[in-house]
Amino acid sequence: MFEITRYSSGRKAEWDDFINRSKNGTFLFCRDYMDYHSDRFSDHSLMFYLKGRLCAVLPANVVGGTLYSHQGLTYGGLVIGRDAKAAQVCALFGELNGYLRVHGIRKVVYKAVPWIYSRYASEEDLYAIVNVCGARLAARDISSTVFLDDRIRFSELRRRCLKKALRTGVTVMRSDDVAAFWQILDSNLESKYGVAPVHSLEELQLLMGRFPDNMRLYMASLGDEPLGGTVVYLNGDTVHTQYISASPEGKRLGALDALFGELICNVYSGYRYFDFGRSTERGGAYLNEALIFQKEGFGGRGVCYDTYEWDV
Repeated sequence: MFEITRYSSGRKAEWDDFINRSKNGTFLFCRDYMDYHSDRFSDHSLMFYLKGRLCAVLPANVVGGTLYSHQGLTYGGLVIGRDAKAAQVCALFGELNGYLRVHGIRKVVYKAVPWIYSRYASEEDLYAIVNVCGARLAARDISSTVFLDDRIRFSELRRRCLKKALRTGVTVMRSDDVAAFWQILDSNLESKYGVAPVHSLEELQLLMGRFPDNMRLYMASLGDEPLGGTVVYLNGDTVHTQYISASPEGKRLGALDALFGELICNVYSGYRYFDFGRSTERGGAYLNEALIFQKEGFGGRGVCYDTYEWDV
């Protein structure tokens, strides 16, 4: 029924065009984003054709005998066209398992695309992987998302900190000074966790140059002093905060309260969802209560990011 083809660079334009036309693809699946760190992963992304027409793609890589939803991405399930139906997707996963067995792959780790990133309802894959593949839930992380067209009011603490920041003179602007933000971010992660940001400064600058319509930096400042900021990813009607960080002085002055007050109430008020991202670690086993408390103070509520596994 399906022709399953491994992605190659000669199919880049076809892949990207499908992502842009799909019902649940985001710019993270465009090859200029996926391939910036291609040296770190053994790509095994797949393209599915039905009667000669591309109908689905799966961003993926392999490690040993396991196929992963691409490990360089936060999520990476099956991306499907608007015409995809449930029975068709079930058949696709049955044939995918046959393809994987032929290629010596015996296990799949699958990170579904969270529903807030879909243009249309697109959870046919979740039905199929459970009922065709026997998938089991392996990890469940929780994110915090603001429904912008019916916002929950900021908590009293967040409103108080926002007023303090505005009285102090903290301002919020879109910025091109990625280096200033990255320095704050790197310093925070190093002092608190002893780690570096996922993206190096050069990688972040590269990606923002490649996707200027999808990646934006906003900074909170007092005069000429940068206090903190966030890099947001824009996908359709959904805004996602990829990085958030503030200097010690920024934390004292409520810089992030000013920042998110401006972004949620003004800059992106016409969008549908404002996703703060996950507040969990170790596959959801650890909930960072202080982190999620802050996000919930801005009106964010729970959206799960799920990972499934099955044996082929």
